Amino acid sequence: MGSPSIPALLVTANVGSIFEDPSEMLKIWTEEFLSTVTKLDPKFIALHCQEVGGKNYENSMKHVEHFVKLLMLSNELRLFDKIRVFLDEDYSSAENFTALGNLYFIHESLENVLIWDFNDLKFVPVEGKEINSGNIEAVVTKEKAKFPQDFFPECKWSRKGFMRTRWSLQGTVLDLINIHLFHDASNFIAMESYPSVYCKNRRRALEHTLQRFHNDTYGKAPYFVFGDFNFRTDTESVIKKLTEGLTTTRLQNNKNNDHTKLQFANEESELVLTVGKKEFNHLDHQKVFLTPSPTWLKPFDKELEAFDKYLTEYPITFPPSYPFEEKILHARSYMQTRCPAWCDRVLMSHTAKQLVSEDDRVEYGLIGLDTCMGDHKPVYLRLELRTNSGTVKCCDHAPYECLPATCQCCQTFASVTINVVDMSDYSRRKSFSNVTIDSKLLHEPITRDMLSHEPYTPESAESRSPVPDDKDKHLTKSESVSAAQLKSRLEYILKLERKFPMTRSVSANVEVKGSNENFFRNRAMSEVPKVRKMRLISTTSSGSMHRYQSHHSSSDEDWYEYEETGSASSEGAIEESDEKKSEIFNDFRTGTDKFKEKRRNRMNCCCVM
Repeated sequence: MGSPSIPALLVTANVGSIFEDPSEMLKIWTEEFLSTVTKLDPKFIALHCQEVGGKNYENSMKHVEHFVKLLMLSNELRLFDKIRVFLDEDYSSAENFTALGNLYFIHESLENVLIWDFNDLKFVPVEGKEINSGNIEAVVTKEKAKFPQDFFPECKWSRKGFMRTRWSLQGTVLDLINIHLFHDASNFIAMESYPSVYCKNRRRALEHTLQRFHNDTYGKAPYFVFGDFNFRTDTESVIKKLTEGLTTTRLQNNKNNDHTKLQFANEESELVLTVGKKEFNHLDHQKVFLTPSPTWLKPFDKELEAFDKYLTEYPITFPPSYPFEEKILHARSYMQTRCPAWCDRVLMSHTAKQLVSEDDRVEYGLIGLDTCMGDHKPVYLRLELRTNSGTVKCCDHAPYECLPATCQCCQTFASVTINVVDMSDYSRRKSFSNVTIDSKLLHEPITRDMLSHEPYTPESAESRSPVPDDKDKHLTKSESVSAAQLKSRLEYILKLERKFPMTRSVSANVEVKGSNENFFRNRAMSEVPKVRKMRLISTTSSGSMHRYQSHHSSSDEDWYEYEETGSASSEGAIEESDEKKSEIFNDFRTGTDKFKEKRRNRMNCCCVM
């Protein structure tokens, strides 16, 4: 049956700045991350990255490759034999590019791990190591979207959006969502009022995302959403708090308003706080915002309050995650550009929190407080996930494979038991009979109408058990089955097998090759239609970089070339040989002949009497 809980580590990390100095920072960052993995000892790791590749994505592609290699080939992750990586790298596509990266590592001790296929609407087994990179629009085991342009009208191009995966971990179904929301462009605009225009844009984008999950066709599931929300404090109120009793002076630059500054001084004319468009500089900056933890600042962290009905979070006891110095020697210091804030968060739906075992430790904190990790410190949540929670238990021999559908083992609708989480997250439409419900932790009552067929496999309601004809339907488990009926059923099964042969997909493993071979580009996407793989054209043209930075995506210059890749092979079909089938039939014919002979003998006896 396995362990009653799964040690899980959920991490969000905006890694953009580490690609500005990859020769130094990639090694430092990965070592600190892997050290945290060793300390916390999880069996399931979800790493959600934003700004993968940094600002100059064209030049950073090879460094992204190296970044993933450092993780996959590390000694700390050697026992994680199942890996799924999703890297949105196609920066040439303005309408789709998000620069998000979802990396998942599953320990060898963890079995019964499935990932959702958003195309076929079913779970598929997770085996081996698979990297999906470049243009990943056709990858079916993820859902990715960029926020509509009207969410950020002042920005010509933004990489903000989300990427979702759905998992079944030893019978517990949950969504893991990577998200990146809009930042504050100007301290002056941010301090005008609360909520600021930036806060309102973030709120609209998050509402849009949550509403989309609520109404989509995949069925609802408990979810963890962790990423760079760019949540900021109430800047207006923070400045008022910091400048009580101070005098204000405005420094105006007539030529360029961007150089305007506000200065706040005490009675001794000592400068205490300076605020500019991209400057936020306090006299005791590190002491005020970092040491030991700025409990005074937390009440001004208000943006999540608007989502109390939908989202929750474990208590924050760590310093703001942004903006830290990018210089290695000043790892524990904030940059004096923005008011420090808890931008990076691990949030969850209320049903998802019910999946967390409260009997075990839950840790919520920063990674690398004393190590340079870029301008964002990664934030982690270490928790124990309950197994077999929020799923349907059908048969004792197949406790987490059935869900509300025909049992894969006995092809019947067995008695159903709901564990822990609101089943309304998983079901719609038709009802079942013989249902028993354990609803101790449900936040709304469950009715039989809610137990429709499982939405992840919509064809399950129409699937039929392999019964040859109507005359066998009256049979119960206690009744005997004749040899003729057994033969009839076997013929029906073999007929189905000939009509719908089982196929084995090609391996989805990413091979770890030698240093002289290309390790990273051995992609395998099972059951994905034939697609074109993007290959960058190396260029040092300054004009090319200028167009990328200003995002003239309609440029006539070719930035990449395509290479046709084949779809997954269907070779290796598994079918019983004709000889094997004949052997099976002969055995049944022999049994049937003996049965007939025995019946004739009995009839002859009756006649004699």
